[in-house]
Amino acid sequence: MKERLYPVGKQDFPKIIKGGFVYVDKTKFILELMRIGGSFFLSKPRRFGKSLFISTLESVFLGRKELFKGLDICDKWKFEEYPIIRISFSDIGYREIGLERAIENKLLEIAGSYEVTLNGENNSSKFKELIQKLCSKFGREVVILIDEYDKPLIDYLDKENLHLAIENRSILKTFYSILKDAEPYVKLLFITGVSKFSKVSIFSDLNNLTDISMNLMFNEICGISQKELEENFPEELKLYDKSKIKEWYNGYKWDSDGATLYNPFSLLHLFYNQGKFKNFWYASGTPTFFMKLCREQHLFDFEEITINQDDLSNFDIENLKIIPILFQTGYLTIKNEGALNSYTLSFPNNEVRESYLRNLADAYIDSPLISSTNVLQDILKALQNKDKEVLKSAINLAFQQVPYGLWQKENEQYYHALVHLLFSLLGVYVFSEVQTKNGRTDTLVLYENQVYCFEFKLDQSANEAIEQIKEKGYSERFTGKTIHHIGVNFDSKDKAVEEIVWEEV
Repeated sequence: MKERLYPVGKQDFPKIIKGGFVYVDKTKFILELMRIGGSFFLSKPRRFGKSLFISTLESVFLGRKELFKGLDICDKWKFEEYPIIRISFSDIGYREIGLERAIENKLLEIAGSYEVTLNGENNSSKFKELIQKLCSKFGREVVILIDEYDKPLIDYLDKENLHLAIENRSILKTFYSILKDAEPYVKLLFITGVSKFSKVSIFSDLNNLTDISMNLMFNEICGISQKELEENFPEELKLYDKSKIKEWYNGYKWDSDGATLYNPFSLLHLFYNQGKFKNFWYASGTPTFFMKLCREQHLFDFEEITINQDDLSNFDIENLKIIPILFQTGYLTIKNEGALNSYTLSFPNNEVRESYLRNLADAYIDSPLISSTNVLQDILKALQNKDKEVLKSAINLAFQQVPYGLWQKENEQYYHALVHLLFSLLGVYVFSEVQTKNGRTDTLVLYENQVYCFEFKLDQSANEAIEQIKEKGYSERFTGKTIHHIGVNFDSKDKAVEEIVWEEV
């Protein structure tokens, strides 16, 4: 295959085009936005192409037609230069100097680049003044592009810094308050972020803002569809396992009738790394407080969860609901639409499933010395060698790291959750608390054509666990396979596995 340039980590449209990097054409959505006109809001998970879309919009309204040769918009748009106010809250330095001053510096920088002087006493008046003066100077409306609007909130959602998130919310609300009356001066307003945190309160004065985040028409505005994958990467699909690519990186959906999408960040990294399947998304970072919230609520099994559609955007930073957060951040996606105005949510793909479980397992273990990976290696070794002592040591290794206070608070739930997470992370086909005709088994593991049926007891006995497996017939459905019954009893006082009984059927 001819060597191709993949825009790994690149979000600047001109650099991608000039550098000859692969670009998946999203300009038809710009035409659709301008056909509708007005003010728009878009939320999508991190690493999904929002900033690149903002950069593409900027190039369109700078009139740079030469960059769009061969793209959808090239012969369908009259390329003219408009004054642009572009603010990305990820790089204005609010952490160092505070949000008020960071916004002021950015407004003054933009004004200076257009040789405009601002005399307003505060940021909202400066913002209004900048819009009006640019409109007057150029004799045409202003384009306003705001990227990662919610970064000053997301960075401070942990309990210790929540007061800063509340303070920043107030600052942003005041800053955006002038936009409604500025509508006659604005050609396009486009705002993006990861979440819809406090959307109502921050933009309460901007009631003309159209949210396209879950609009079927704009389902593919970010991400890569199957059709786009086949059109833009035909040679790569000949080289690498197409079904595995789909299992690992596809599955995102923003409308129940929409096409599923690939994460562009992960897809490009896969091709850049010559088809080596890895968890690229996990390495790009996840706020630790998300995982702490999930641990506190023991949310560890998300193969299917039902939620009312309205609840997906019903946010309050002072009363966080974790399921909508996980949806907005890309850990959960829409699988189908249910009755009573509800959605069924699940992990989009293997990469996200592993990302979530790994983050959460590490949050449960809560140790700077031992990670879930260390424990998983030993569990895998135990299954391969049918070695109950290695299995016992591996589980104990995880629980030895758990802080005493966390364990004492709710040891039974803590025990079952961490055990399930560890086995799920093996990358094997795991059933947890599977319903059978005679009851529920704790965990069924399918690995190398063998079935491991686990029953966990707390402060009882491993033999009781084995008897329960037999009496309830938990493994009967797996005829024709080698079956292992494994009873595990955990001593809550010693915070360790007391006994394991392992029988091969």
